[in-house]
Amino acid sequence: MKLIFFGTSDFSKPVFEALKKEGYSPIVGDLASENYFEKFKSLNPDICIVAAYGKIIPKEYLEIPKYGFLNIHPSLLPKYRGPSPIQATILNGDKETGVTIILMDEKIDHGPILLNSKFEIRNSKKYKELERELAKLGAKLIIEVLPKWIRGELKPMEQNHEEATATKKFSWPDGKIDWSKSAKDLDRQIRALNPEPGTWTKWDGKILKILDALPIPE
Repeated sequence: MKLIFFGTSDFSKPVFEALKKEGYSPIVGDLASENYFEKFKSLNPDICIVAAYGKIIPKEYLEIPKYGFLNIHPSLLPKYRGPSPIQATILNGDKETGVTIILMDEKIDHGPILLNSKFEIRNSKKYKELERELAKLGAKLIIEVLPKWIRGELKPMEQNHEEATATKKFSWPDGKIDWSKSAKDLDRQIRALNPEPGTWTKWDGKILKILDALPIPE
């Protein structure tokens, strides 16, 4: 089976390694390369896997693979669609998150669900810590889903779009500390937005980056 993999972040690495270990021999896809669509068609993939790729897959690509594009998303969809589900999870103080495998359509994180798996957040995770945990879960889940999907054992289930929530891409202004907020809220902000885009405040006319913090109950 010919499989093309699209992924660029740390979240995608364990997924790629798991696919190789299982003998799928994934080919790395690159939408940024010149005339890639022609190359993509010539490869004639059976299926494509997307994990935190960071680019919109054009509709003309979605129609080519026999078994479609499967996306590994680090939230329990339809909650937290978009580019920053892990950060949103931490910012909102959620005690539970997970990973969802969907059959992609032309809308962002909108396609039907093939399978998901819940993850209990047992302590105050930083962004990179939670990302690593969910990446391992995503790798395990896609290895379970792939053969079942190919054999026709999974029935896609439409998301409840009325319950959908969206996330945004965070930038430098989002990291500014508002000292009127509670220590608990500030702790979440610092854990969610480091290392990028970072959290900061002004001190004595200068920018002071805040890399870590610990809320004290008293």
